[in-house]
Amino acid sequence: MKMFLKYLRALTGNEKGQDMVEYGLMISLVAVAFIAALIVLGPKITDLFA
Repeated sequence: MKMFLKYLRALTGNEKGQDMVEYGLMISLVAVAFIAALIVLGPKITDLFA
């Protein structure tokens, strides 16, 4: 039982991959915002250069 509790503590204390997940979420949020802005502003930009 003690071995299992030690294993659980080791799992919850490991934060190595947390930064990469946060960066991935931020990049995906920026990409979604960029795509949404492109969809909204796309026709106006096309008219501007036409």
